[in-house]
Order: sequence, then C-alpha cells, then structure tokens
Amino acid sequence: MLRAPVDGLELEYEDRGAGEPVLLIHAGVCADFFAPLMDQPALAGHRLVCHHRAGYAGSGRVEGPLGIERQAAHCRALMAELGIERAHVAGHSSGACIALQLALDAPAAVQSLALLEPAKPAAPSPRQQELADTIFRPALERYTAGDRAAAVDVFMRGVCGAGYRERLEAALPGTCEQAVTDADTFFGQELPAVMAWSLGPEEAARVDQPALVVRGGDSLDVYRERQDLLLEWLPNAEAFVLASATHLLQIQQPRAMAEALAAFFARHETQGGPTPNWDPQPPSG
Repeated sequence: MLRAPVDGLELEYEDRGAGEPVLLIHAGVCADFFAPLMDQPALAGHRLVCHHRAGYAGSGRVEGPLGIERQAAHCRALMAELGIERAHVAGHSSGACIALQLALDAPAAVQSLALLEPAKPAAPSPRQQELADTIFRPALERYTAGDRAAAVDVFMRGVCGAGYRERLEAALPGTCEQAVTDADTFFGQELPAVMAWSLGPEEAARVDQPALVVRGGDSLDVYRERQDLLLEWLPNAEAFVLASATHLLQIQQPRAMAEALAAFFARHETQGGPTPNWDPQPPSG
C-alpha cells in the first residue's frame, strides 16, 4: 500500500482506477472491510481510494482520544494530498458516521454519500438497549480484563452473526488476527468516539447531498431503525436493502453491493462522467 502524511502521522492507502473518485471509509474492528469491492467490475469506471484509518493495520496511531471530527479531517486531508477536490464517499458503520461528519464539515468535498449501516444515529429503543446490554458492555468488559481476542469475538459475533469468522477469513485471510492486533484502537478510541458523537435532525438537514442508506436484509433490527431515521432526516436520501447480508454486507455480497453503489454514483455524477462499463442488473433486495 501507499502512504500519505496526514495530521503528523502516515496513513496507508490504495488508489486504484480512473474516473470519478470514490473515497471508502472502513468500519471499525477490521481495517480491510472494503477490500472486496476494489476489484469488482461494476466499480471499474471509478477511481477508488481506500485507506486504513489511524491506528488500524500499518497506519500511524494517534495517542489519546480520536474523535469522529478528527477522523473526518483525516479523510479531507488525504483527499487533498491526492489532489481530489470532490468525491463520492462511502462509509460503513462508524465509517458512515465519519462520512456524515465530512459532509457537514466540508460539504464541497462530498459529491454523494453511501451510508452502509451507520453506527449512529441510535435513538433510544428496546433494540438499542439490548445491543448495549448483550454486545457492547460484555465486549468492553472482556477488553478491560485484558482478553482482546474474546472482546473482538463477542462484538463481532453479536453484530455480524455467529458465522462471522468463517466469512471474514474466506474473503480476507488473516483479518481476524489483525482485528485483535487493532483492538486497542477500536475499544480504546473508536467506541468512545462513536458514543460521544451525535447526529440529530437539525444536523442531518444540512446534509443535502444525495445519500444511499444501506442495510443488510439479514442484519439486526436496530439497523432498520437507523435506516428509517436517516431516511426521515436527510433531505435527499433513498434506501437500499442488500439481500442475504448481515452487517458484513460487502464481505458477503461484494458484487451486489458494488453494483448498487455504481448505479447510485452514476445517477449522481459531477459533470457528465463516464458511463459504467458493466452490464447492470436489478439491485438485490
């Protein structure tokens, strides 16, 4: 991977293809969540930029707290480093929160938003409380006790389903081991940052870029709640359900996810961008 200086550290990144730029902001735990999309034919007409966020894999680590706003600034700085003034931005889970913050802080830099099961907004509800009680709290307890592997397993099993490890390792060998290595970043910095970050209807109303709000057809019901909130709050949003997928989304269904993204980007190009060079199929779900 290439490396770029950002905020006093270096971020690893891939920069592949040509055409309208797409910035991919990965979710927490696994640094390579977006890797399955990089070779998908549907996205071949785009310039794909995918980086490891601070503290993940080989990217530099920030000491102390690392908020969502600072991570959005990292994304903007990376774009500037690569000469990208405006991009389609796709974020997954906490990466979707960062994408929304980037749209708030630097709206001219964001052409469109693809929000893949955002970690927030999270309105109070029985489902949200159950998520905290049965997944977040037990995972944090194991991390605090020093068992990073168990903490990662509890979190991923709860959010992505019992078969998450097999699916991840089949698509990205070694990624579970890397997740344990990166556990300090996730549990020590990212979860607190997501918990501290908020997005309400007033902030969401300022995000007027076209937004594709994605959830997996087999995901937890809490992601349906979040999708419904964003569809209500964002001025220019549409829904997409990725069939036969949990929170792993593009890990399980890379082709269908890539085709849905490519179709969305094609509808919202900057100025007469290239026509996708693939045979479009009806979106899944």
